[in-house]
Amino acid sequence: MKKDIHPDYHFIDVKMTNGDIVTMRSTYGKEGDTLALDIDPSAHPAWTGGGTRLLDTGGRVSKFKKKYEGLGF
Repeated sequence: MKKDIHPDYHFIDVKMTNGDIVTMRSTYGKEGDTLALDIDPSAHPAWTGGGTRLLDTGGRVSKFKKKYEGLGF
């Protein structure tokens, strides 16, 4: 490995939105810094898989499904 080209990789505390603090390694800040998250994996639908709905305005989704129903979507 080349010397002096890699960032400092150290331990920081990550404060989740519910107040829990997790210690992990990162290149953020300095050793012992705290990173407070606005959105975290325990609450965001992108990671939990919940809370998403498909809104069919003007029948566009229905029209698409009808057009391609024979292709097995």
